Amino acid sequence: MLNSKEIANALYEINAIQIRPDRSFVWTSGIHSPIYCDNRLTMSYPDIRKKIVQQFAEMVDVMDEKPDIIAGCATAGIPHAAWLAEYLNLPMVYVRSKPKGHGKQNQIEGKVNQGDKVIVIEDLISTGGSSLETALVLREAGAEVLGVLAIFSYGLKKADVKFSEADMSFDTITNFDILAEALVENNEISEEEKESLLEWRNDLGNN
Repeated sequence: MLNSKEIANALYEINAIQIRPDRSFVWTSGIHSPIYCDNRLTMSYPDIRKKIVQQFAEMVDVMDEKPDIIAGCATAGIPHAAWLAEYLNLPMVYVRSKPKGHGKQNQIEGKVNQGDKVIVIEDLISTGGSSLETALVLREAGAEVLGVLAIFSYGLKKADVKFSEADMSFDTITNFDILAEALVENNEISEEEKESLLEWRNDLGNN
């Protein structure tokens, strides 16, 4: 059974997700944020990464159509795609952010055939730009992209809109709302701080 709160707590415990209600994190875009998310840290925690793979596998199991190939978004989605592909005994590819500048100038590394059903694996969905771009590259190569699966999402409306416009689905193991609720339950933040976090997220998603 999908255990979104357990994964949210695990990410927080290893500092893959950090929360500062005073919004003292500064993103490269200049946005002052109360959250910092780096799910690459999960690579260093075998027990957690195994749980993540199992959660992804459960999400695939309940899909109406099953994938022929698991695809990873470069770079943070690649390890999780590899572990999931191994777990499901499926082929795996990964997609570069842009074509390689030499050799065969591949953007997709690995073999994708016309009509192959593909699931894209990402570590984090914010506005959805990078993961959606990966999915569209695979679609243009002739694959049937069944959707994008990620570990965590901020829950921004921008992502919902982008995926909807591209007629692409996505789902995540856990998300900002679940994390905020878990932090309150664990007395890491107050109810007032939780509401402030959600207000920040909602304002960001509407801008």
